Amino acid sequence: MSFSSENADRSWVAQRLPSKDDQAGLLVLPGLLTYGIFMLYPIMYLIFLSFTNAGGAEDLIRGTYDFIALDNYGRLVQDSQFWTSMGVTWLFVFISVVLKIIFSVALALVFTHDRVRGKRYMRALAIIPLGLPPVFTITVWRQMFSPARFGIANEVWINIGNALGQNPEPIGWFFSRWMAFASYVVTELWLAYAFMLIIIVSALQDVSSELHDAAKVDGAGYLHRFVHVTLPAIKRPVWFASILTGATSFQQFLVPFIFNNGGPSRYNEFILLYGYREAFQSPPAMGIGAGIMVIALIFIGMFMWINVRKGRLAEGLSDQ
Repeated sequence: MSFSSENADRSWVAQRLPSKDDQAGLLVLPGLLTYGIFMLYPIMYLIFLSFTNAGGAEDLIRGTYDFIALDNYGRLVQDSQFWTSMGVTWLFVFISVVLKIIFSVALALVFTHDRVRGKRYMRALAIIPLGLPPVFTITVWRQMFSPARFGIANEVWINIGNALGQNPEPIGWFFSRWMAFASYVVTELWLAYAFMLIIIVSALQDVSSELHDAAKVDGAGYLHRFVHVTLPAIKRPVWFASILTGATSFQQFLVPFIFNNGGPSRYNEFILLYGYREAFQSPPAMGIGAGIMVIALIFIGMFMWINVRKGRLAEGLSDQ
């Protein structure tokens, strides 16, 4: 009798304990709540603001704004500065990503070559930019591109010119649109190459030495082995790193803001800097600023989705 009673008690407890699926749901719940509070809600509120004529912070606090549907987006489509910002942003993304790939692959080949000594220490030095605050790094680079005669960039420029028999003048880096743009690209290259370098070095270490040995037996030179053996083996990691750093470049704000506020004459005003100006500078227009950010969010999402599909990065993952 006691035995059957004990079994009944166990059965009663088992019926009231959460199932394995319920337990898994409870474990995921804190993450979902955190995501909803810090990610989903701000995005939804941003989309809502883009359909209003909200001005400054007082309008948001007091609720003194009206729903105007797609008027903000219509204004943006007719605004030449919007298209200028979008164009220069995508140009920056393309050029910076290409240069980061070339520079990082070249460094990674050096850091993994058998004949290079001290590779471990070189790798440690190469990832130093990852440990420095971006504001500090960008401020230092701004001083390096100083238009003064003895700025580091101008010193390099003048010394190279003198070595070639020329007599170059100092460059006003921030007063010329494309010189300022070039300084942005160089700074972005320094900020992001270390991330790509880590991924590419890891990928190169996984390339089978047997494939290289077989190519050498067939008489393939170094360049031929790099194109037909190394590149196919590291293609997907490089593509993955390029997608992430490309999305980061699209969201670049600090470099133009600290260098020369997107100048000269707003020609180098990236899309996030443009949205910031519209939302917070006089006269503030948070509705339009929110619309700019929503468009930027859509472009970033499309960029990553297209590249993930094109690079087949999701192959091999379970659909369950």
